[in-house]
Amino acid sequence: MSGTDAGRGGAGGGRPGRQAPTGAYAGRRRRRRGRGEQPMVPDASFSSYYGKPVLNKPTWKALDIAGYLYLGGLAGASSLLAAGGELTGRPGLAAPAKLGAAGAISLSLAALVHDLGRPLRFLNMLRVFKPTSPMSVGSWLLVGYAPLTMAAAATEVAGRYRLLGSTAAHLASRYRVVGSAATAAAAVLGPAVATYTAVLIADTAVPSWHEGYRQLPFVFAGSAATAASGLALATAPVAQAEPARRLALLGAGLELGAFQLMKRRMGITAEPFDKGRPHILLRASEALTVAGVGLALLSGRLRDRRLALAAGAALLTGSAALRFGVFHAGVASAEDPRYTVVPQRERLTGRAS
Repeated sequence: MSGTDAGRGGAGGGRPGRQAPTGAYAGRRRRRRGRGEQPMVPDASFSSYYGKPVLNKPTWKALDIAGYLYLGGLAGASSLLAAGGELTGRPGLAAPAKLGAAGAISLSLAALVHDLGRPLRFLNMLRVFKPTSPMSVGSWLLVGYAPLTMAAAATEVAGRYRLLGSTAAHLASRYRVVGSAATAAAAVLGPAVATYTAVLIADTAVPSWHEGYRQLPFVFAGSAATAASGLALATAPVAQAEPARRLALLGAGLELGAFQLMKRRMGITAEPFDKGRPHILLRASEALTVAGVGLALLSGRLRDRRLALAAGAALLTGSAALRFGVFHAGVASAEDPRYTVVPQRERLTGRAS
């Protein structure tokens, strides 16, 4: 393409603010003779000017952000299990769930801040509250949720210590009331903490995240449920882990069903889930989740602690593999212009028809 052509706004260049035509529309000349306009060049390949991709791929570190997605889900669902354990008189289930929620959300925040580079950047997100911004809502949600999990875990530990060192009934009652209130409040916010990250990444322009915005929160909700169930199965007495086994079955069904439905409705942007590293991770996630649920149900029937540990490890690992698989699939979709251009053309064609 010569400099003259570029100055005239041709397909290879153009003045700022103008989009150059591509595909069958590239290279046309305004000819009204005979049969009208004819394409002068074949359809363009899926690339952009100067060999640059259409989108800049996410620069987030996989370990930080995929870990942040996973740990947040684990924490939110664990708070639900903790509240359920308290309501049904299962202290052996409630205590590790409280500690797990506090530990998971602490690590999740640490991973987020590490990716941001400086803690001040997270604090800057709290200067305003913008309901239309998933990042703003999520930041404030974490600020409200994290202290509740810390209070629930701290009162659980302190209450046990006081009971061992003192027989004063009023101290036990005080810690029990504070801990129960914090546990209940954390359980109210838990579902939002477990799923808002799906809304957060679907709100980006990354094709394989954005096109799945309808089902991705349900996928993350199911994944969070299986992770929390895995933690509970690995730490709680088998006799008190029945709610965790039921939650594992429910979460696995929701996760696997919503993910398959999402892929069917995403069209071409579902391809990155079935290629390379994401495919390996997601297939491993399916296998581990199904195996974990089977082992969990079997451990409940046989009252076998070893089976419960194996089930917990499988469910925790399977949930992590799903989050990392979704993360890497999104990065791959941003690197290939096809996943940006084709859906746009399909939408334009649909509007025209």
